[in-house]
Amino acid sequence: MTDTAIIALTCGLIIAFAAIAAAFGISIMSAKYLEASARQPELMNPLRTNVLILAGLVDAVYLIAVGISVMFAFVNPFVK
Repeated sequence: MTDTAIIALTCGLIIAFAAIAAAFGISIMSAKYLEASARQPELMNPLRTNVLILAGLVDAVYLIAVGISVMFAFVNPFVK
């Protein structure tokens, strides 16, 4: 395999693992939110705010991983 192929494969793996981790994180957090709001419906609005903020932060981690992989793909810092 050439260096370009290895870099392309690595960028794909970075994006894939970040997407899987973000999906699992948001799904677990949403499930816990639904469970907590079913137990105590009066806390539904404050919990919703926290869940939406945390979902944005988890999604931001995925977007940062995409940015890093794009940087590796187009501006390869390892080329001598």
